[in-house]
Amino acid sequence: MFGERYFATRERLSNVMRGIAEFAAITGTDLGECWTPSDMPRTLDSPFLFVVCGEVNAGKSTLLNGLFGHDLCPVNVLPETRRIHWYGYGNPARDEEINPLFDTHYQPLEWLRDFNLVDTPGTNSTVLGHQQMSASFLAAADLLLFVFPISNPWGAATWDAIAQLPATALNRLVLVIQQSDQREAVDIEVILGHMADLAMKRLGHTPPLFAVSGKLACDAMRVTPTARNLWQASGFPALHAFIARTIDHSPKHRAFLESCRNQAAAALRTVEDRIEEQSRSIQAHGRFLETLEAEIEAIREQFITRLPNHLTGVAEVFESEGIHVTQRLRRSLSATLSFLRLFTGDRTGPTTEAVFIERLQSAVEAVAEKDGSAVADACHAHWLDLGARVKSTMGLDLHVSDLIDATLADARNRFIQRLGHAARLGIGYLKVRNQLDPELRRRNRALKSFIFMTLFFTMAGAISGALGVPWAPGILCALAALFLTGAILVAWVTRAAIVRDFQHRLRNTCGTFASTLHADYEEALRIVFRDYASSLTSVRTHLAREKLAIEPSLRRWQELFLTLKAIEQEL
Repeated sequence: MFGERYFATRERLSNVMRGIAEFAAITGTDLGECWTPSDMPRTLDSPFLFVVCGEVNAGKSTLLNGLFGHDLCPVNVLPETRRIHWYGYGNPARDEEINPLFDTHYQPLEWLRDFNLVDTPGTNSTVLGHQQMSASFLAAADLLLFVFPISNPWGAATWDAIAQLPATALNRLVLVIQQSDQREAVDIEVILGHMADLAMKRLGHTPPLFAVSGKLACDAMRVTPTARNLWQASGFPALHAFIARTIDHSPKHRAFLESCRNQAAAALRTVEDRIEEQSRSIQAHGRFLETLEAEIEAIREQFITRLPNHLTGVAEVFESEGIHVTQRLRRSLSATLSFLRLFTGDRTGPTTEAVFIERLQSAVEAVAEKDGSAVADACHAHWLDLGARVKSTMGLDLHVSDLIDATLADARNRFIQRLGHAARLGIGYLKVRNQLDPELRRRNRALKSFIFMTLFFTMAGAISGALGVPWAPGILCALAALFLTGAILVAWVTRAAIVRDFQHRLRNTCGTFASTLHADYEEALRIVFRDYASSLTSVRTHLAREKLAIEPSLRRWQELFLTLKAIEQEL
């Protein structure tokens, strides 16, 4: 079929234009005036219109059948075409009578998608209305085939019809002499020469002129494979080649395709602008998210800068609790309690350390609770402002106030627990008992010695009294009283020394303890703000979806652009 290159290009361009229209709808692009007319893809797909005119029984129907290799138009030796017949694509096949002068015929033939045919009754038809209706098709035709029978190529009716054509239709005019098989080649050359001279006189120029035999062409087509000798003898190869060149290289058709391509390119640029706008919006959203994350980091840094004040508060708490534990240790080391523990066992060191750890942990947790609440309040205030900004910038409604409250409450509790646990471990690392326990053991050994001697002399005095030794009980009891006094003095002196040393060591380790909490405090803050930043997951997810959504658009735009570029090269 002729025009395959043109129709292939046209089909590609039509598909690109449809693709651009669909792409514009997907991306929300308003094509505006760059897509005019709005039904351009449909206009682009409109078939070529072939109109065949000539005198009655000139062989017009046979010409069409030979051109397209299909017995589409009825042929008879008698005038067969009494009405105007229009042939186009349709499935299922059907015939429709539009009016008494005009019939339409639909056939499921693929080539009819690209070509519509009009077979007219005849330029010398006497039926009223034929000429007027035929004139409407002549104005719209892409190619006008005026057919002359070889027996009368000078028919006045046909030449008069040609003379009445507007000047714009003359460049679409083709003169065809039918039934060339009825004359010798020499006669045909003479007839063609006369036809050319007549056309020059009547029209001022000579249109394309061909001598063909529709009968031979149809006979060639009915043979499988096609009878090449009959096809060559029919004269149709030259006519076919001319029509193919007309379709493929026609300035009118190429200009039409170029106009459509320009419109498609303009529309694609508009879509590209829309995609770039969306890309810039996504980039802006990404920068906005980075800003939010930077703000959260800045809030964390603000609390870290307050760390020296926090450590001062921890040191004060440590010192205050150290005083309390020292006073408790002082009471615990009283002479009476010390003497009792000689018989029940002494756990002053572990008990003192345990009390100190519990009290210090509770005090540090109280400080941490205050700081944690301040951090949570700062995050909550930032979140309230952040929600409005996210709505304004990204159009995303967070709607997670309850969730953020729960997140911050959990983060605050973990902050308190972490610092409390760090305080307990910090006391353990300081090893408060390491020097207290040896001193207590030495004290207990001294007290045990004095108490032992006190008990020994007391028992000896009692035994002496029982034996009736007059002077021994008094002396022995005096010695017992002396050792008891010594035990009390040792208990009092050692208690003062142990408490003093213990308090001094606590004061010396106060700064060390506060420093041990530095890293834990920073880590606890980092976890709090990490949990707070995790509340931006919906924002990150929204941004990720935007990026994923635009990637197919970029690929689709590139496909359409490359296809349109290839069509431009073809044109």
